[in-house]
Amino acid sequence: MTLIKLAVRLHAGALERDDRGDIPGWVLITIMTAGLVTLVWGVASDQLQSILTSALNSVKSP
Repeated sequence: MTLIKLAVRLHAGALERDDRGDIPGWVLITIMTAGLVTLVWGVASDQLQSILTSALNSVKSP
C-alpha cells in the first residue's frame, strides 16, 4: 500500500468517526461554572452578604 492510499484511507476513517457520545464543550463549561459558583458561595457567603448589604445601605433614596 502506498503512502497516498494510506493517507486517503486514514482521512476517510476520520470523516466517518461518530462523535455523538462526546459531551459538548458548552455543557462542560456550564457544569464547571456552576461548580465554581457553588464553591465560592459556600466559602464566602457571609462576606458576600455583608458586601451586598453595605452596598444597598449606601444607596441614598431620592
